[in-house]
Amino acid sequence: MNTLSYNYVLFASLVSWCAAQVIKTLLNFMQTKKFNPERLFGAGGMPSSHSALVCSATIAVCRKCGFGSSEFAIMFIVAMIVMYDAMGVRRSAGLHAREINRINRIFAVRGIRSNEESQERKPEQKKKELKEYLGHTPFEVLGGALLGILIAMAMPMTLTM
Repeated sequence: MNTLSYNYVLFASLVSWCAAQVIKTLLNFMQTKKFNPERLFGAGGMPSSHSALVCSATIAVCRKCGFGSSEFAIMFIVAMIVMYDAMGVRRSAGLHAREINRINRIFAVRGIRSNEESQERKPEQKKKELKEYLGHTPFEVLGGALLGILIAMAMPMTLTM
């Protein structure tokens, strides 16, 4: 039997990201009864693919280099920053986008537009909405983190043929 070398850290991370995106798309389909291809690549939703990716990479680096290694420490710090950002800044940006879209819909129903908009656009043109799926709730981040950890733990560090 030959042992094949492959980039375990990269592969575990990518598999975790893909799994999270597929799960997110399936959950969205079950909830809305519509297939939304944007969910396959978009941010936001359950589980967090960003959290799955960085947690998978962190566990993979830990398994490969050890808990006391500098590589693990760096990955752990990066994972904490990514997850904190997903629940903080990116989540807030998504909530702001939702409110701005709501206000724009109210203005559109009432026929209110600024002077700049009325000069630039024809009345039949619809304003593009801001993307609302940007960040995550703590539960979505936890779901992604657990998914990434489980995948990294389940994947072999080497392939045997």
